[in-house]
Amino acid sequence: MPKQPDSQSGRVYRGRRRLPKLPSRRYAVVVTTAIIAASIVALGAAALLPDNLGNGHRDNTMLSVSDLYDQADQANRSEDRGQSIIVNGDAPDVWRLPVDPKLDASGKITGYVITSRFVARSLFGRARHFGIDFACQWGTPVHAAQGGVVTFAGASGGYGYMVEIDHGNGIRTRYGHLSSWKVTVGQKVDTWQVIALSGNTGDSTGPHVHYEVRINNNPIDPDEFMLEHGVDIDKGTEEANGAIVVG
Repeated sequence: MPKQPDSQSGRVYRGRRRLPKLPSRRYAVVVTTAIIAASIVALGAAALLPDNLGNGHRDNTMLSVSDLYDQADQANRSEDRGQSIIVNGDAPDVWRLPVDPKLDASGKITGYVITSRFVARSLFGRARHFGIDFACQWGTPVHAAQGGVVTFAGASGGYGYMVEIDHGNGIRTRYGHLSSWKVTVGQKVDTWQVIALSGNTGDSTGPHVHYEVRINNNPIDPDEFMLEHGVDIDKGTEEANGAIVVG
């Protein structure tokens, strides 16, 4: 029977070649080395496995912000809405800080201090933290980072008093540890509308606003997400009038 070329490489398949037999001592050394190497790889992989791997679900918190945003963008494009270009501060894809930075003459932030960052995984004793904390005076106005529809407003366990807003494209933001809220479920809110006042409710040790961003219910790093949308949390700056292309 003529030998057939491999369909992918175009090379002729010539059958399995018989490998030379290793001497017994050398074979034992090779096998032992392979077992040790495999154990090291397994231990390293275990440290990187998602916490919920055992339940058969993929841990999307290990994906980058751009990956998750692309997923939401592709889902939105599948509805054939076309592409639009945002060129003004009132457009729906403009994002702003949830707390007024109150920059002084030198550009220093006086309205808040960042006290906790995003921590996706529990490592070396560090607890998970799915948002970023804006420490500020009790009763500071809390703003909607972007326009949307309120999906929750009230008490929510460790969040204390919390407001959640759906911005579309699978994107939602949460604002926790509030002293009070000024919106209701189902209400449409505009970008930078005051939705609540900062407080110290829930699992909190001082007045602050816990700000969280989720894509398809997966918490992502607010720092990275906001930077991609023209907002620098550490500098307190916003590019609210920049041109942004959205799906």
